[in-house]
Amino acid sequence: MKKIFLVIALNLSFFSIAQEMTTNDALRYAVENMNGTARFRGMSGAFGAVGGDLSAININPAGSLFFNNNFASASVSSFNSSNNANYFGTKNKENFSTLDLNQIGAVLVFNDTSGKSEWNKISVALNYDNTNNFDNRLFTSGINPFNSISNYFVDQANFFADTPFNDYQFDMAFETYIIDPHPTTPNQYVSNVSPGGNYYHDYFATSNGYNGKLTANVATSYKDKLFLGINLNAHFTDYVLTSSLYENNDNPENPSTQPTVRNIVFDNQLSTYGSGFSFNLGAIYKVNESLRLGASYESPTWYNLNDELIQDLYTFGNVNVPVEDTNRTYYGPEFVFPTYRLRTPSKITGSAAYIINKKGLISIDVATKDYSNIEYKNTNQNNFRDLNSQMSTELKNAYEIRIGGEYKIKQWSLRGGYRFEESPYETGDIIGDLTGYSGGVGYNFGESKLDLSYANSHRNYNQNLISSGMTDTARIKNVQNNVTLTYSINF
Repeated sequence: MKKIFLVIALNLSFFSIAQEMTTNDALRYAVENMNGTARFRGMSGAFGAVGGDLSAININPAGSLFFNNNFASASVSSFNSSNNANYFGTKNKENFSTLDLNQIGAVLVFNDTSGKSEWNKISVALNYDNTNNFDNRLFTSGINPFNSISNYFVDQANFFADTPFNDYQFDMAFETYIIDPHPTTPNQYVSNVSPGGNYYHDYFATSNGYNGKLTANVATSYKDKLFLGINLNAHFTDYVLTSSLYENNDNPENPSTQPTVRNIVFDNQLSTYGSGFSFNLGAIYKVNESLRLGASYESPTWYNLNDELIQDLYTFGNVNVPVEDTNRTYYGPEFVFPTYRLRTPSKITGSAAYIINKKGLISIDVATKDYSNIEYKNTNQNNFRDLNSQMSTELKNAYEIRIGGEYKIKQWSLRGGYRFEESPYETGDIIGDLTGYSGGVGYNFGESKLDLSYANSHRNYNQNLISSGMTDTARIKNVQNNVTLTYSINF
């Protein structure tokens, strides 16, 4: 049996970040999904100059002033995600659905009818929105004619820093025969997966969790013409990704002096949790009774995040090894990494809304967010220097447009919307643009309302099966179909 390489510590609390983060890990928190009330979703979130909706204050905090009375709402959503994968010509499809209470909040409205001040209205709101639902499932498979996943472990052994985490990555690969010392070059390692191509891969991943935002809002109006608001936001996140990557090959055996690895299973469970803070500033100007213009600023979100990682590695059907090592298993300990910080980009939104005889409205929002400003930090700035530099080069300032409309027929309201979000990448092949459509209906009972919406969006992206060493990706078309039901009441 091979010599056992001991990991420095099994209780694993390191002084430097060693886990291999990627740009897409940062985008998980920088790119927000469109969630909220049914009215908000039915109009594709085009509420920057409309207001009068608790989710709308996430776009423009001045919107809370367009409630006439104290108001509360709660929303339940059905989230359905469909992933169509294509990996070297092999196609697979996975669907996943969840049900969630995704919004709840209330606003209090105070009117000054004394005429002593031209600042004649104040609103105070507290609202919770599930800004991103991470529940998802993905399966992809196919024959890679070029690369083995063993390249990841060769990279870890040859090129990455000598830290406890990388020592562990080396140890697990060495103990399962995936890598061996280079026959002629000192301190270098080679793969024991036989060359020749045609590596069958299948990758199955499930993710669970959420990104939530609790908003405290205050707004005031001047002469019922200028509306100003501010939000203070507390963010909460909890994300778990469980994945299993399998490889098989039937290439000719390596020379008898070198082991041959036929099958590899690499299991990972990553948990990320933490909290953050951001704020919003917004203004809406009522040009006349029909036309409103809005502008808002959303600050970066400053997160404090924690990662926990468990990895297991298996090889079986090994050739040219001792009989007892034909199948090898390495169960990894739990790595608890130190807290690190993530700053997402700020966002600026310009809006306009046209009210049609108090019967309907048309609204448009245009927003911009510079994703190249994303930044990781921790006590040792050098840990993230290369990744931050990579993101500043790969990512760009992206635009978003949302268009929505509403028309009232007695107690009924009919709604529709469209939204478009540019890819955050300079090269759209990595993550494509997002296109979405929505529709909805509402019924006003007098003191209460019931609203229902349907929203569809789709976006294509490349999925890496492993974080480095093998650049081949699966092409994924993600389609989301969401239904939201909101009950609201004046009080």
